[in-house]
Parts: sequence; C-alpha cells; structure tokens
Amino acid sequence: MKMFIAFFCALFLTGSVFADIYSSAMRQARNVAGGGGNSAPDSNPSSPPPAPPQINPPPDPVLEATLKNISNLRVDFDALGKLSDAEPDSPQKKLLLNDLTTAAQGAKPSPVSILRLADDLAAAVAGKKAMQPQHAKLAQEVHAIFNISHLSAAQQQTICDGAQKILQDGGASPDDSINVVADLKSIANETK
Repeated sequence: MKMFIAFFCALFLTGSVFADIYSSAMRQARNVAGGGGNSAPDSNPSSPPPAPPQINPPPDPVLEATLKNISNLRVDFDALGKLSDAEPDSPQKKLLLNDLTTAAQGAKPSPVSILRLADDLAAAVAGKKAMQPQHAKLAQEVHAIFNISHLSAAQQQTICDGAQKILQDGGASPDDSINVVADLKSIANETK
C-alpha cells in the first residue's frame, strides 16, 4: 500500500508539472496568435498592440492663406448683405477691399481694378439677404478669379457664369451683376 501511495504521489506531481508546462505553452501561443509576439507570458492577449505615433505633416501655408481669404470674403459679403445700402466709406466695404487686395497669390491685379470690383460687389450684395446662403460660394469664385493662372479658359467662364447666377438669383440687378462679371474678367486678364 505504501508503494501504491508513493506511486500515486509521484504520478500526481508529474501531472502537475506537465500541466504547468502545458498552460505556459498555451499562454505563449495565445500571445503570439493575438499579435503579442514577444510580450511577457502574463500579458493580456486581448489587448491590441500600441498604435504607432501619428506624424502630421506641416500645414501648407498657401492652402491656409487661401482658406482664410475665402472665409474673410464670405464674412465681408455677410456684413454687406445686412446693410441697406453700401456707403462709399463704410467699414464693411473697406474690409472687402482689403480682402480682395490679398486674394491674389501670384500676379496682382491693379489697385484700380480691385477698387472697381469692391465698389461693384458692394453695390450688388448690399441689402440682399436672400443671397446670404450663397456668400460662401461667391467668395470661392471671387478668390479663384484672382488666381486664374491655375485654371483653364472654360473654368474661368464657368466661374464668371456662376458668380453672375448667384448675384442675379440673390436679388442683384442685372446691371450690377454684369458690372461684377466684367470686373472679374478684367482681373482674370491681369492675373494670368
């Protein structure tokens, strides 16, 4: 009987040693299968590996200047739209003139052409609250004309037609719309 108890104890110890080796091997296999690779046997197999650090490229200064100018032009149009009439020396018109002056990123149009466009835009937009939802699109199109060297003749015509439609649909008179489009074409020719 002593022999049987000794044999049973030896068998029990051998089984626990093999079980410990087996459980350790299973833990290691789960780590490898779960992407843990060389991680410690006690790590959680369900936790994802750490994400690589995010490296953001530096911002493009030309793109930032473009977006800022378009946003400023939209704000100018919004301010002019709230007025009943554009006065020659109103602060809103001065801001529009300033933003039109900074719109060109390449060749600059003449100050006279910019002033004429500012006057005509102010007349076309002032007091036209119905045009307000289209101010962002109008700002994009005006900015694009100042940087026409990047666009084809067909694109230039599409921009001018779009600006005219925005102005007319927003309540600007046909004469005001035609004047703005003529100014835009003049600026396009100067900035090519």
